[in-house]
Amino acid sequence: MPQFKRSCGKLSSLMFVAVLGFSSPMAWSQTTKVSSAVAPFVEKGALAGAVMLVADQEKTLAIETAGYLDVAAKKPIPANGIFWIASMSKPITGTALMVLVDEGKVQLDDPVEKYLPEFRGNWVITQQDGNHQVLRHPIRPITVRDTLRHTSGMPFQSVLETPTLDALPLALAVRSYAMTPLIYEPGTKYQYSNAGINTAARIIEVVEKQSFEEFLQERFFDPLGMKDTTFWPNEEQLTRVVKAYSPTEDKQGLREIKISQLQYPLNDRRRGPMPAGGLFSTAADIGIFCQMILNQGEFQGKRFLSEKAVKEMATRQTGEGIKESYGLGWAVGDGWLGHGGALATNMTVDYQRGIATVWLIQHAGFPQDGDKAHGAFMQAAHQFAISK
Repeated sequence: MPQFKRSCGKLSSLMFVAVLGFSSPMAWSQTTKVSSAVAPFVEKGALAGAVMLVADQEKTLAIETAGYLDVAAKKPIPANGIFWIASMSKPITGTALMVLVDEGKVQLDDPVEKYLPEFRGNWVITQQDGNHQVLRHPIRPITVRDTLRHTSGMPFQSVLETPTLDALPLALAVRSYAMTPLIYEPGTKYQYSNAGINTAARIIEVVEKQSFEEFLQERFFDPLGMKDTTFWPNEEQLTRVVKAYSPTEDKQGLREIKISQLQYPLNDRRRGPMPAGGLFSTAADIGIFCQMILNQGEFQGKRFLSEKAVKEMATRQTGEGIKESYGLGWAVGDGWLGHGGALATNMTVDYQRGIATVWLIQHAGFPQDGDKAHGAFMQAAHQFAISK
């Protein structure tokens, strides 16, 4: 892969762009502070580029960009750049399942086997010594709630999901989970699990008798206007897909990488949809989704989810003996919920401040500089929201 060394030279004016809902010079000065906070990380070659969004309940306050879509080609990153949002797909899947809870078609504390009979009679590992395992039936079955809060006992993935996570159609992937012994008793521990979230999406398919991607398109993407959110970017969208990078071995620059978790070409619909981490999207689209959650399930006068369902998702669902604070498809905290992705993307719905923030980069390994850049963006976004 090409490698790109750091440069201490000044960035061209093309590298920093703000797409704003304002026209006055004062408003421009306020909003450019958001991207300016990230500029030093691009200048020193620690970050290739980012798209940042700040929204309140009523409107998008700013979408700003820094850096490049393609470093080698010196192609500035556009505000409508398309990113693999990876595990940011999980809250979308969780929210989709809650639609069926609202409609009374699914109950959170129902056993998964009620909807997916292949899970009947599954096993849990009680002892393991090398390749030798001692199995027994779990004390209680996996519930729908377990799949959304990572307490199902399922591992991260099955052995069949190799070499990429999108290798199988959703129905076959979920069947492989049912054939895999649980690694702990359901409800007793937290184990971050793509398998659990994918299983929740399969429940939607079985109950609604349609594909998960069709359900998302009809219930969320089309009515919300999320026109660039998809598991399979089309030919035009591929021209806006932001390239992924990781630090060079000497930590003095960036090298272009492929997304190892996915098969190429990305527009090949033989790839499985992977509800736990397969979506591509833009800052604007994710911003809309976050605004809907910020507005307690409503967007532009249309209700997508009940307030009760949003509250359930935003409430800690992991038990007192579990350190991880996770809701239903969302990480949750005091007055906020959100989620990150494998290439250091992030979205946060902050009820205390009344804002939603979206941070999109494509940087592997959750690097220290990437975390610092995200922190700088969040601080600037909070200051901007106060001054708006």
